[in-house]
Amino acid sequence: MNSKEKSKWLTWEVFGVGLTSFFSDLSHEVVTTILPLFLASLGAPPYAVGLIEGISDGLSSFAKLLGGWISDQLGKRKSLALLGYILTGLTQGLFAFAVVWPLALLFRAIGWFGRGWRTPIRDALFYEAVGREASGRAFGFERAMDTVGAVIAPLVALFFISKIGFRNLFLLTWIPGILAFVCFFLFVRDRQVKVFKAFSLRDGLRSFSPQYKQFLFAVTFFGLADFSHTLLIYWAGILLMPVYGLAKASSVAISLYVIHNIVYAAASYPMGHLADKIGKSRILALGYAAACVMFLGLMFSKGNVVVLGFIFILAGFYVAIEDALERAIAGDLLASEIKGTGYGVLASLNGIGDLCSSFIVGVLLSLGCPIFAFGYCLLLGLAGSSLIFRLSLKTSHK
Repeated sequence: MNSKEKSKWLTWEVFGVGLTSFFSDLSHEVVTTILPLFLASLGAPPYAVGLIEGISDGLSSFAKLLGGWISDQLGKRKSLALLGYILTGLTQGLFAFAVVWPLALLFRAIGWFGRGWRTPIRDALFYEAVGREASGRAFGFERAMDTVGAVIAPLVALFFISKIGFRNLFLLTWIPGILAFVCFFLFVRDRQVKVFKAFSLRDGLRSFSPQYKQFLFAVTFFGLADFSHTLLIYWAGILLMPVYGLAKASSVAISLYVIHNIVYAAASYPMGHLADKIGKSRILALGYAAACVMFLGLMFSKGNVVVLGFIFILAGFYVAIEDALERAIAGDLLASEIKGTGYGVLASLNGIGDLCSSFIVGVLLSLGCPIFAFGYCLLLGLAGSSLIFRLSLKTSHK
């Protein structure tokens, strides 16, 4: 890429959104890393962890749909997105004041509502800042910056936890949370969206183009296979435990996840750039296909570190493509006046898919049926991949 081409999209605004994502992810990933241990220190029962994550994810999915739709109704997005960054950033530090686990549930729920609320609004603003031609590489750049925060966060937690303890570390997360708010406030320009008329959420859904509905159909199929990668860490630990024992198996599984995040960060921009050149749907189909290879490997994997390393690398690779290009394609297919609603629906479907797939895979693994668990993922993943490939034959998203 020459400097002239680079300057068309890598503006201060794009860089500012990347910095925002970096600081925001650093803040909440530190909390995510230490929260289970903190809850255990409060005497929380095991079901409390699942309850906290389940309620938080449910609220986040609802907030994604609501926030996107409201931003379309008002025609302005920046102030609404900033509200989400305030809610998320503020609640990370409030965990320092939780003395019983229901308070942690309250803070997590509020924070995840804010995180869900801001996501489609930020994506709509971001797409409008870069446009169709560079949306793949721009979203890839933003995902890379976000994931660098996710790579650093566990290291920050490990460094500080023994020095300052849980509560002071929670308070420390206010610093990157505030920096995320400041970066978004300073660098991102609001764009007045023409509001043709007020519309209900149902009207907004009906106004999607046939192509966007087909795209959502494919994303939903794949989403029902795309389980949380927390389960990937869990399963790797289970497979490695007979060979290495609990302590070393846990350490190796976490190390594999760090590799996963490094691959995610490294692949996001190059795959987004390639997608802008040869077609976004084609590269997304490639990402979905890579996930299917991962599902197949998981069906028959044993406690072999090399094989598991390859699986984690594939996982990081396909998620880099998925996260960047699903949103880039959505921006191409959505009219400006319903872009927030469309991004909200996309994010909500992904959240629901993650919840359902994680629950189904978790239950099947608990029953000792890994072939059925990952075979289920493989079938739905192949369906999603084929649907996206068919869409790529009909239209080109360059």
